[in-house]
Amino acid sequence: MDITKAIIPAAGLGSRFLPLTKSIPKEMLPLLNKPAIQYIIEEGLLSEITNFSIVTSREKQALTNHFDTHTDLTTMLKEQNKFDLIAGLEKIIRTAHFTYIRQPEPLGLGHAVWTARHTIGKEYFGVFLPDDIVISKNPGLAQLIKIARQEKASVIAVQEVPMECVSSYGIISVKKQITPTLFQVAQIIEKPKQKDAPSNLAVIGRYVLSHKIFEALDDISTFAVGELQLTDGITHMMKNNEKVFAYKIQGQRFDIGTPVGWIKAIVGMALQHPEYGPIINRFLNERNSTDSFLYNQTKNIAHEI
Repeated sequence: MDITKAIIPAAGLGSRFLPLTKSIPKEMLPLLNKPAIQYIIEEGLLSEITNFSIVTSREKQALTNHFDTHTDLTTMLKEQNKFDLIAGLEKIIRTAHFTYIRQPEPLGLGHAVWTARHTIGKEYFGVFLPDDIVISKNPGLAQLIKIARQEKASVIAVQEVPMECVSSYGIISVKKQITPTLFQVAQIIEKPKQKDAPSNLAVIGRYVLSHKIFEALDDISTFAVGELQLTDGITHMMKNNEKVFAYKIQGQRFDIGTPVGWIKAIVGMALQHPEYGPIINRFLNERNSTDSFLYNQTKNIAHEI
């Protein structure tokens, strides 16, 4: 089973980050020295995905520009022996193939995936939600691809969340537990009340789906009210005897869909960085002392790198 294509829905307005996202796509928000979307593409390439269909809106030109060649910049950096600053990005540009699809209006995640259907054949494909950054030695999507090949079925990533958080997620009902990390899904309940949640296994932003999801989305769109949800399409597939599995993804997940989550991701990733980690760790450890950056302004001046 070859899985080399992925869809990335990136047409949202990013309203939680306004006014910043009036001119900057949320997917271009920086995480250390790279925009968030670059982490997604890097994970894809490490998972042997080479064809990326990015669903965008007219305000997202910066996304297409980022993954395009900038000849003048490349020449200047080579002349200054600083090409290593963009070497990783240039490798992406040479290796990955991008297709950009315009979503004319925000009609839900299911609709965003559906708009890219012409880029997918009769095959399984990945879906990345850019709000979720997964840091793992074994790339997040690669973990799902392994299960999809093993079970010859669609696989969704899940994570255990506290019960008080279940109302913010799609929560799976388990039909059968196969291993401590692998489950066959009976149902997905979108944002249930805590008392109604069948588990604490929450769907997060990685999927490997059969092409049959497009037929399912077509079927439910005729009676859908409001937005067309991807979880509804997956549920429809299961009702038509398609097996769907859930895998407890291994690694550290950051949800950057809110300003607080984005800040946590920056701090968390900085603490794990070989150069930034010791500096930021010391900076934070001093925050309760009289010599902290709150009282000693020179702490905000000496960056040490």
